Amino acid sequence: MDTDTPPASLTSLLRESQPGFRWNGVEHAPYKEDGAAPFKAISRQTLFKEAALGCELRYFEMDAGGYSTLERHEHMHAVMILRGHGKCLLGDIVRDVRPHDLITIPAWTWHQFRATAGEPMGFLCMVNHDRDRPQLPTDHERAEMACNPVVAAFLTA
Repeated sequence: MDTDTPPASLTSLLRESQPGFRWNGVEHAPYKEDGAAPFKAISRQTLFKEAALGCELRYFEMDAGGYSTLERHEHMHAVMILRGHGKCLLGDIVRDVRPHDLITIPAWTWHQFRATAGEPMGFLCMVNHDRDRPQLPTDHERAEMACNPVVAAFLTA
């Protein structure tokens, strides 16, 4: 028996990594299906999804200069940066992020990730399996956020 090849019954339990931050048997998909939310150069891979456990583990990757949607929602979630460097908006705070940083995003907190211009940035995201849909800021809410000069600089970068 080949000890490097898992039995067929275990193939769905082991998703081997591949070059370029890809995994066997995992679809590499656009970030948002409908394209209605503003984002740039980002993809998604759902690595683990289990209703009985109530969670999903997803990997997002932004090309250099890419960013996720500026949004908030009822559910909290956690993000761990796996590769690259960038910035994270979390409420009214902007922080530099790098590999292995762990960011907890509380419920109803505006957040967005941006990749540093010279390199891609990838992160794992643990989120509830059943969750509410994200809310985008209104023009008024965006203007309120921009009253903070640090946030304004982040949003216009």
